Amino acid sequence: MGDPALSRRGFLAASAAAGLGMTALTACGGDSDGGSSGTTTIEWWNISTTEPTKTVWAALARKFEAQNPKVKVKIVQLENDAYKSKMTALTSSGKLPDIFHTWGGGVLKQQVEAGLVEDLTDSTKPWADALLPVAKEPYLIDDRAYGVPFDIGMIGFWYNKALFKKAGISAPPTTWSGFLDAVRGLKSAGVTPLALAGKEKWPGMYYWAYLAMRTAGAEALQKAYDAKDFTGAPFVEAGEHLEELVGLQPFQKGFLGAAYSSPTGQAATVGNGKAAMELMGQWAPVVQADAGKGLGKDLGFFAFPAVEGGKGAITEVFGGGGGHALRRGAPQEAVEFLRFFASEATDLELVKKTGVLPVVPAAESAIADPNIKAVQDQLKKATGFQLYLDQAYAPAVGQEVNDSVAALISGSKSPEQVAQSVTKTTKEEQ
Repeated sequence: MGDPALSRRGFLAASAAAGLGMTALTACGGDSDGGSSGTTTIEWWNISTTEPTKTVWAALARKFEAQNPKVKVKIVQLENDAYKSKMTALTSSGKLPDIFHTWGGGVLKQQVEAGLVEDLTDSTKPWADALLPVAKEPYLIDDRAYGVPFDIGMIGFWYNKALFKKAGISAPPTTWSGFLDAVRGLKSAGVTPLALAGKEKWPGMYYWAYLAMRTAGAEALQKAYDAKDFTGAPFVEAGEHLEELVGLQPFQKGFLGAAYSSPTGQAATVGNGKAAMELMGQWAPVVQADAGKGLGKDLGFFAFPAVEGGKGAITEVFGGGGGHALRRGAPQEAVEFLRFFASEATDLELVKKTGVLPVVPAAESAIADPNIKAVQDQLKKATGFQLYLDQAYAPAVGQEVNDSVAALISGSKSPEQVAQSVTKTTKEEQ
């Protein structure tokens, strides 16, 4: 994850670029009502804006309140991009919510180095030791725990079995050349091969990141970041492979302006049967069904294909999970909420109702969806793991990866220019 130092000026600049003035931010931090009841309010920021997760999480907050009558949970739920922008602005102001969603990695590291995040190592150890070790890794900084996971997973292709059958594709491709052949076959059959939320940029980043892993190997992405150099041949080749895919015009009409979870966005396009595939995380089936109709038994999952001649293996995984962190000085009640959320009872409810992959081993038996089981099987076979680049790297670097890859997909940057731009930003930021 490198060793970036927090730049207050950099965060302020990012906030201004996102159009977020300090006056637009809500107040954060727990408080007491000051009355005889002694009620403590804790503010919980998350990105669970789609159903059924939104309703399930709200119900869990009410359940926690019922078990703790002197605690009130104020929920703030924001869509992914809006959340990232507001958290950047809040970080620059030096005041984070009591409980907030985190993916870990370089973004969390900067917040920790700014002295804004509570060290949870000792306060959570009695119960956090029972959580899956791989799920906790993104939140460990210098062997100290600054977050508690509630989900773990990976990015892969979600596909429509009926549309594959229509195009005469008998099995998901396992090589990049086979994948390109499948794209051509789907187009020949009159099927849109891929849906992409080009407006939000991060879904496009997944393609370049995975291709870089397949050409250079999983460890190369972190090594390139540490060395501040992404200009090596494998990274340029990753861009060339993506450029070849883009040249086939595989995406839905208007994809450059499409959002991810809107009624006409990427998830809905796949969920309504208007595109055969999307490259997305373990949450995809839930969002497809919320934004669109959902595919039911026609939905399948397969790992990102291997690239012929590349150093990476198909068993190397790109992805991550979700976790919660606390602002420094958050009330003890916030720690208790994390314990409640990481309990076996809560994890069983999340697995059954929202399709997340369990972080409590005992909840694994609750997985019923065959596609979620397929994701878990891929994770168990993983020989390497890379966290989302826009979280693993310092914020400015992650944003540059997203922006440069989006420019490549739109045709305004070459593979070489992507590698050069990311390298330039990495050198400036570290």
